[in-house]
Amino acid sequence: MSKQISARRKAYILILRLFMYGATILTAALVAFLIIYVFLKGIPHVTWQLLTTKPSYLTESIGILPDILNTVYIVLATLVFVLPLGVGAAIYLTEYATSKKVVTAIEYAAEALSGIPSIIYGLVGMIIFSNNMGTSLLAGALTLVIMNLPTIMRTTQESLKTVPQSYREGAFGLGAGKWRVIRTVVLPGCVDGIVTGCILSVGRILGESAALMFTAGFAHALNGLLEGLASPGATLTVALYVYAKEQGEFGVAFAIAAILMVLTMMINLSVSLVQKHISKRRTV
Repeated sequence: MSKQISARRKAYILILRLFMYGATILTAALVAFLIIYVFLKGIPHVTWQLLTTKPSYLTESIGILPDILNTVYIVLATLVFVLPLGVGAAIYLTEYATSKKVVTAIEYAAEALSGIPSIIYGLVGMIIFSNNMGTSLLAGALTLVIMNLPTIMRTTQESLKTVPQSYREGAFGLGAGKWRVIRTVVLPGCVDGIVTGCILSVGRILGESAALMFTAGFAHALNGLLEGLASPGATLTVALYVYAKEQGEFGVAFAIAAILMVLTMMINLSVSLVQKHISKRRTV
């Protein structure tokens, strides 16, 4: 009887292993296929002229330099607003808030915000921001601030909780005030979480398109930073949609997709490098 049970258990374990191996191979194969397919379709169309010029309707040439700059502008503008708000909210909830009901309600609201489809953010951003300040990159950036606020806040919160309470008590015992303890002890101990949340937010900003279609517009104009934020403009993801869906330029669309794929890989790599660097500094 025991031999039969042992044989069934071995068969059960073998089936589970085969299933896990198959799932792993299938997932890796899908990712590899997607990356290779986009690169094969897009890399041949990535040229120096494409990257360094703007579209010209007279010569019928296509350039994505305005879209690259618009993407940089909207990333910078979003981070300028979302980092102080997200980190400040996390510090308040973790270090200052005394009512558990208030903390629970705010955390629940943040989780609800992170689950709302981006198209709804775009609609709300169009009504609130675009109708008051016009369709512009700034309106799109403010919409993305609301979208990325839960990410920054939650990652910072979890990082703040990992700082040992003994660090705070030791600083208080030396006579330091509340804010001084947070500024000199707590925040340096959780900077890796803040940096990780910032990088993840950059990745989400780069990949967002639905919300920006309603708020930032589709223009391919080449502007400076301040003028660009006050004007409508297409980011790389919005430009990809325009060239593929509206103009049928699938070569340019795949070129933009390849660029976005490279940027995404660089962001994921930078997250791991930052975490390793900070962990090494802590162990030294």
